[in-house]
Amino acid sequence: MTDTVTSHRTRGVTAPTAPDGRLAGIVAAALHRTVSTRVRVVRALLIVRAVVTPLGRSLAVTVSLAFLGGYLAGWTELVVIAWTGLTLLLLAFGYLLGRTAYDISLSLDTNRVVVGDAVTGRVVVRNPARRRLPAARVEVPIGQAVSVIPMPSLGRRARFSHDFVVPTGRRGLVPVGPVRTVRADPVGLVHKELIWADEALLRVHPRTISIPSMSTGLIRDLEGNPTRDLTTNDVSFNSLREYVPGDERRGIHWKSTAKTGTLMVRQFEETRRSELMVVLGLHEGECATDDEFELAVSVAGSLGVRAIRDGRTVSVSVSAVAAPYARRPVAALRGLSTVTRTRLLDDLSAIGRHPSALPLADVAGLAANAVNGISVAFLVCGSTLTARQLRAAANRFSVGVQVVAVVCEPEAVPSYRRMGELSVITIGFLDDLHKSLARTKAT
Repeated sequence: MTDTVTSHRTRGVTAPTAPDGRLAGIVAAALHRTVSTRVRVVRALLIVRAVVTPLGRSLAVTVSLAFLGGYLAGWTELVVIAWTGLTLLLLAFGYLLGRTAYDISLSLDTNRVVVGDAVTGRVVVRNPARRRLPAARVEVPIGQAVSVIPMPSLGRRARFSHDFVVPTGRRGLVPVGPVRTVRADPVGLVHKELIWADEALLRVHPRTISIPSMSTGLIRDLEGNPTRDLTTNDVSFNSLREYVPGDERRGIHWKSTAKTGTLMVRQFEETRRSELMVVLGLHEGECATDDEFELAVSVAGSLGVRAIRDGRTVSVSVSAVAAPYARRPVAALRGLSTVTRTRLLDDLSAIGRHPSALPLADVAGLAANAVNGISVAFLVCGSTLTARQLRAAANRFSVGVQVVAVVCEPEAVPSYRRMGELSVITIGFLDDLHKSLARTKAT
């Protein structure tokens, strides 16, 4: 008998079951129905939880307890409360019945604006159905706020539009939308939202001022610093010399050759194109207030935009910010786009102070190593940095680089001072930047 059983196991024969496997089929069907019922119950509970507000859930619990207490204890008052609450719940769910088919679009006047300028958005609702649609509440999230639009009942093929104002008092990225319709009862027991339109992103640029090219000319090397290296392939003419075998014939100066009877070639000075660097500090402790940081962003934007308009080679660098789950700051540099004025201001709109950002001195060191040929470096920071910290940041650049620190302190009296090779400009308002640069040029 043992041998037979072993032989069956080797061949994979299962243990005996009920005739034709009927018991296994019954058990499997019962389990399937149980799981299916459980899934349906869970889905129903999730749907109810999504549309029932905390007030509605509290009322449902109160109704259940009132039914139990009223009928078990024989309290007529509790029975009346229970049936009243149940009636309110049923009436509230009646507001959710029926299907709606809106055609909703969202648009903005522009997707880029300077801080403080007005921007208008528009929501257009159309009724594509053949029947009248009930009135509803339309909500448009604008940043952290919500604009509520009461929409009337729309007849067949009717159209409804509403304009709203987007606040632009602060620089940053302002998400507008997505547009949603809300169906709810007057008491607030149920609440159902439907998303209809995509989200629009508004970029609020920092305020900048125009700095004339003559103002930036106060910095030496900004127009290109000539070296003593002589060449025959440049545009800065220096002198003439006799022809030497190997010189290019296109450099021969024929008028001088005719006068002297000897071949003469042009000789030029090799010029060095200036590289402008703007370093903006993002560390949270380097600015006393948010207004101070906003002033620093505007200064960095003004310097970068002026350089781009002048066709200069410019780099605007900030600290890379670590992810929220990172345990330590990231020793990395983030270069903002300087391809066009708009791209630079777009990137400046998205930055902000952060406790994990690198100190200004570390950012200056990374920028000095990342970019070659820097002639002028602007260090833009807040008022909390000491003179020692400013000198430490300036010392990260190599010898020959002129470093200018722009300290932003709202409502401060503009000033200029020298700390060795470092120039320090303190401004209280953005307009002081132009005046301070001009004053620096005079001194």
